[in-house]
Amino acid sequence: MSSTLEILKKRTSANNFNNTKQISESDIRELISYACEAPSSFNIQHWRFVAVTEKDVKEKLKAVAFGQQKISDAAVTFAVLGDLKGIDKLSEAISPMLKSGAIDQKAHDGWLGMATGMYKDNPQLVRDEAIRSASLAGMNLMIAAQAKGFVSGAMVGFDPEGVKKVLGISDRYVPVMLIAVGPEAPGNWPRKPRFSVDQVLSLNKFKEF
Repeated sequence: MSSTLEILKKRTSANNFNNTKQISESDIRELISYACEAPSSFNIQHWRFVAVTEKDVKEKLKAVAFGQQKISDAAVTFAVLGDLKGIDKLSEAISPMLKSGAIDQKAHDGWLGMATGMYKDNPQLVRDEAIRSASLAGMNLMIAAQAKGFVSGAMVGFDPEGVKKVLGISDRYVPVMLIAVGPEAPGNWPRKPRFSVDQVLSLNKFKEF
């Protein structure tokens, strides 16, 4: 298995997938377990996922994503969602820490209070955070896929309402991205060039490049 730093340099966005090979449910679950190791504001864990493996559902999903063929060809296409009411489950998310003694009731209640105060009556921030946290989880998923010998391709070219309709997603969730994952087929482009560190990094005070 490649090291994490090697994977970061090797990973690229794939368009061509071997459509004759599948991914097991155990592999899918493992990928999501790594995705869920991402950080999130207050540990709200806004991310939710739908793993699409059935051919007919893939075709419906492709139809609301500008006909992107990789949705059909990949072994699995994940819909990555952000929970706009994630804070409703925050107590459930942190209660194991209370039960284990890692935090006391005062810390637990303060944690909930700060989070509620930050997001209450601020729908734009709620949406921003749901997308931000789900995006971090999506990146984890792609790195994990690369580590397991798969390739991946993230997509934002889709009709969000169409995705919700195809997959039965309520308005509580915002579709953040689709990620195709599977064994690679020939024909993918080489890794695209990146700006150098000197073109993107400022030290201590921002410099516009």
